[in-house]
Amino acid sequence: MAVSDYLRRHNGESIADYVEVESGKKNDRPQLAAAMTHCRRTGATLVIAKLDRLARNVAFIANLMEASGFEFVAVDMPLASRFTLHILAAVAEHEARLISERTKVALAATKARGTKLGCPLGAAHLRPYGNSAAVAAVKEGAASRRTEFLAVIKEIQGEGFTTFAAIADELNSRGIRTARGRRWHPMTVRLVLRSDTGSMA
Repeated sequence: MAVSDYLRRHNGESIADYVEVESGKKNDRPQLAAAMTHCRRTGATLVIAKLDRLARNVAFIANLMEASGFEFVAVDMPLASRFTLHILAAVAEHEARLISERTKVALAATKARGTKLGCPLGAAHLRPYGNSAAVAAVKEGAASRRTEFLAVIKEIQGEGFTTFAAIADELNSRGIRTARGRRWHPMTVRLVLRSDTGSMA
């Protein structure tokens, strides 16, 4: 939506859309690579919604600007100079490191309170004891994962991300996946928060 609004305001036209699902902290991004190749071939400008979503890595941004062979613009900072982009990339990289550390601290605090995170052996080792034991193990593992996710979600809410959509985007940007290894969506966040009896969601 942000990119579409930018193009409309500047009478621009999108010749191709690329959606990257990896976190901005990772530099191995196939969709971004495809978009860059397209821009080099056509002379188009690469337009992204947010600088920190492009890559939270100063060296990556520097190499992109110096060796890309095409122009790019971040919608949240459309008038930023190359020097400014270097500074902003450094800030984004530092922020990504802080977020990672805060997430680790939140999970460590949850574990320190006596909560077991995950179920290392799974339910398979309980099958000889009957189906009820296996079901109980699965439920225990699911409860532990919910507690783990809630700790991170509460921390994200404390940073000002209050809507389900914003929380889902932040979880995805941190590289955190659901219990099934999938990306987060607003409804997924809502279901996790509803499992917390103390939540107003």
